[in-house]
Amino acid sequence: MFKDRIKAMNQMYDLPVNDTPQFYGNAPHTIRNFQCILSEEVDEATDIIEDIHKYRTENVDDLVAIADWLADITIYCRSEAMKYGIPLEEVIDIIMESNMSKLGEDGEPIKDKRGKVLKGVNYWKPEPKIKDLLLSRMEEAEK
Repeated sequence: MFKDRIKAMNQMYDLPVNDTPQFYGNAPHTIRNFQCILSEEVDEATDIIEDIHKYRTENVDDLVAIADWLADITIYCRSEAMKYGIPLEEVIDIIMESNMSKLGEDGEPIKDKRGKVLKGVNYWKPEPKIKDLLLSRMEEAEK
C-alpha cells in the first residue's frame, strides 16, 4: 500500500510521521522549505521539454521521464502530508467530489484555453468538508 511505503520511507529518513492532523516544526519555515523542494521538482519539466524539442522525440523514454517526474512530485506531496498527519487520500476524495460539481448548467465541462476545468454554477468548495475531516480526526485522537 502506497501510504505504508511512504511511512516506511519517512521513518527511514527520520522524517515526521503523524497519524493526527497537526503542525510540526516551525510551520512557515517548513512550508517554505517544502515549497522550494517542490518547485525544484516541478522545474524538472523544463528538462523534459527541452529533451523532447532537442531530440525531436516523443517516445517511450520521454514517457518514462514524465512518469518518473510525476511520481517524484506525488511522493514528495504524500510524504509532506504524512508529516502533518493529513489523510491525503481522503482529502483527495473530497476534492474529486468537488471537481465533479464543476460542470456547467448543460452538464458539460467548462474549460479555459489551456484545458483547465472551470467552476460551473453547481460547484461547491471542498474546504468545509476538509475542515470537518481534519477536525474529526483530531477529536478521535483526543479520545
